[in-house]
Amino acid sequence: MSTEDLTKEVKVERAEENNDPSAQPLRPKDASTLLILDRKEDGSLHLLMGKRHMAHKFMPGKFVFPGGRVDSEDSRVKYVRDYHPDVLAKLNYDKKQIKTESRLRALAIAAIRETYEEAGLFVGTKTEGNSEPVGPGFEAFDELGIQPDLEPLRFVARAITPPGRTRRFDARFFAVWADQIAHKLETGIGPTEELEELQWLPIEQCKELDLPRITLAVLTDLENRLAKDPELSPNGPVPYYYWKNDGFAREEI
Repeated sequence: MSTEDLTKEVKVERAEENNDPSAQPLRPKDASTLLILDRKEDGSLHLLMGKRHMAHKFMPGKFVFPGGRVDSEDSRVKYVRDYHPDVLAKLNYDKKQIKTESRLRALAIAAIRETYEEAGLFVGTKTEGNSEPVGPGFEAFDELGIQPDLEPLRFVARAITPPGRTRRFDARFFAVWADQIAHKLETGIGPTEELEELQWLPIEQCKELDLPRITLAVLTDLENRLAKDPELSPNGPVPYYYWKNDGFAREEI
């Protein structure tokens, strides 16, 4: 997926939405996404994806990874381990977009929270004994003695929605291995039921689904990175997509 293809898609969608690209652009809101990777015995890699409910105004019917907006309460959530230093350094890139150190941690916390809400998966570490409450939105984690764990997460992409769209996000894409799932809801779905048809699929099959273009670009980048770095080392290159001079630009962090 080239930046030229992404640019063409954005301009088509702008026309369909009948938006004025010269209007004052909305400020992007922080968001985060979690790509959960499961390596099978035969060495193949599967990813968890779900279909957004058709009732959603934003990207109805599209297949996506669990994720969503960062809430203000996410900055107050406790975690058992911090980011790997290399991951933190890459998240600090262009730090003018983030006000505090707690906001940096909130990016991963939001991805973990949304993964529970949308997919019913608890990504974290079980703790022994009575611990303090994790924080707002994590009551289900408290009941099971699970705390969010940022150390295993890898920063794999960043993308900012171009101006002229009805909603804009500054999204960070994290990846984590499936063995970091500490618990699963028996229902097989999250309590918000925002995602339908949750399924684990090979990366190649994921790319054939009805995806947002930027999701396809991130998937392709991830596939290329895994070919060179199968364990996803914390200092690997992070593609960064943003709008510049009437078109998408891509650089690596």
